Amino acid sequence: MEKKNKIAVLIPCYNESKTIEKVVKDYKKVLPDADIYVYDNNSKDDTDKIAKKAGAIVKYEYKQGKGNVIRSMFRDLDYECYLMIDGDDTYPSENAREMCDLVLDGKADMVIGDRLSSTYFTENKRPFHNFGNRIVRFLINKIFHNNIKDIMTGYRAFSYDFVKGFPVLSKGFEIETEMTIHAVDKNFKLVEIPVEYRDRPAGSESKLNTFSDGFKVLKTIGTLFKEYRPQMFFNILALLSFTISAILGIPVLVSYIKTGLVPRFPSLIVSSIFLVIALLMNVCGTILGVITKKHKQQYELLQNIIRQNKNLNK
Repeated sequence: MEKKNKIAVLIPCYNESKTIEKVVKDYKKVLPDADIYVYDNNSKDDTDKIAKKAGAIVKYEYKQGKGNVIRSMFRDLDYECYLMIDGDDTYPSENAREMCDLVLDGKADMVIGDRLSSTYFTENKRPFHNFGNRIVRFLINKIFHNNIKDIMTGYRAFSYDFVKGFPVLSKGFEIETEMTIHAVDKNFKLVEIPVEYRDRPAGSESKLNTFSDGFKVLKTIGTLFKEYRPQMFFNILALLSFTISAILGIPVLVSYIKTGLVPRFPSLIVSSIFLVIALLMNVCGTILGVITKKHKQQYELLQNIIRQNKNLNK
């Protein structure tokens, strides 16, 4: 564990040689009391050397993927506040102090730098990225009954409690979605502040693939929906199965009542199968809902242990 100052600035990087020097210097200027970490993720353009020369503490993560980098960051470092940014110079440093103060003052466990309420849709020149952000925001807010404006921003500040209690499962860019869902589900204190977004400077290329990474994010939402809201997830499947069963079975039942005959045995058989599936899905949802509630209770106990350790280390 490393503990020097209260604030750690975390910058996951992969081939950001064109912008990393400016990013490190900008955040050193606004947070002179912070330790700035650049975690290099197999860059081939001397990002690490440039970052070190600019004054950052450089560490390495050899498993490719942003999620893998953040897992190492959260495990390695012990601070009261963690500010996560990207190394591509798209997030303004002017908001950094406000975001960190919200965490240090105990007003937030996660501060979200909200790009979408500011300049994102005008600055970002990739229309499919804009569309994807809207889709993800709509799905997350509907499924998890919230009103978060920017689900996938890479500009966030975290408390010690959140970082040490967050199980990082994602390997890539879907990590931001996982963070947001975890924070909402575990009732962490969330604060959003609008931040200006600037598109990447000329010559700097995005590592996010619109379609493959977008599909991974949607897949992650589906997986986390099943894991965090299993009763709702399986009840929806049960309702769909019951609807198919009713569509196939009701005409057969009406015919039987009128004539005493069953003219379409295949429809009756398939209808019965879907009815059984609906019942099984309902039972699965109920059981998994109870298990999920138990896990939440255990998580709260774990958080108490983390807080006690934090107080002992002070």
